[in-house]
Amino acid sequence: MKKLQLASLTLAALLLAGCGASAASTAESTSEAVSTEETAPAATAAPAETQAPAAALPDGVYTAKFNTDSSMFHANEAVDGMGTLTVENGTMTFHVSLQSQKIVNLYPGMAADAPAHESDWLQPTVDTVTYSDGTSDEVYGFDIPVAAVDADFQLAILGTKGTWYDHTVSISDAEPAAEAAAAAAVEIPADGSYTCAVTLEGGSGRATVESPAALTVADGIMTATIVWSSPNYDYMLVDGEKYLPVNTDGNSTFEIPVAALDTALAVTADTVAMSTPHEIDYTLTFDSATLAAAE
Repeated sequence: MKKLQLASLTLAALLLAGCGASAASTAESTSEAVSTEETAPAATAAPAETQAPAAALPDGVYTAKFNTDSSMFHANEAVDGMGTLTVENGTMTFHVSLQSQKIVNLYPGMAADAPAHESDWLQPTVDTVTYSDGTSDEVYGFDIPVAAVDADFQLAILGTKGTWYDHTVSISDAEPAAEAAAAAAVEIPADGSYTCAVTLEGGSGRATVESPAALTVADGIMTATIVWSSPNYDYMLVDGEKYLPVNTDGNSTFEIPVAALDTALAVTADTVAMSTPHEIDYTLTFDSATLAAAE
């Protein structure tokens, strides 16, 4: 009887030991699975299809737009956000005139990398820009390497205070320079006599000119007759040339050259109405939409 009880106890002990081992093994396996799940690297998604950069333009010279991410870093207003893109042997270089001489270097890449790659810094050129009012200024320009048009790229800038800043830029709207020049070519009416509305800006705002003004075209050269609202103007300056009144009585009248319609023409008129003669800067704009043959 005692042997039977001992055998039963031994069997029970073996069963319990087996169950304990199984539970421990199961727990260990579960723990290992959890640990593996937590430490295994996340599955990497298949990379999206990379779009190849646009091929370089055919060799030639283009006008193109300079796009930036900052109102403090942009093309000079005199060039209307544009620059010159030159393509030679498939290599593209974009030249842009900036707004001043406060940006002294550029670096094609990130600002953090620039100090260690001084040999790759882009050096400035001194460009002369002319504004719509006829004044000019010397600013810095840069030749920027371009891998592809219509694609963002990093361009770091270095200011006069010695700090590099990151910027994202792109070159877009490339158009062959010859075509751009043709599109901007001055459209001059056929030889003849016309009238054309003219707008005067500048000065104190008290002076006016007669509008429409008489406009004569001879051999492709336009000449406007400007009649002031005062008899006190004794000369006008246009492109550095002095023009005297063509009348002796009545309001001051001048015949001056007009380079283009729909474009502000910078002029200076000298008035003797004050205690001493005084030159005043104005702009005249001739509206082509109002051009009409003179009766």
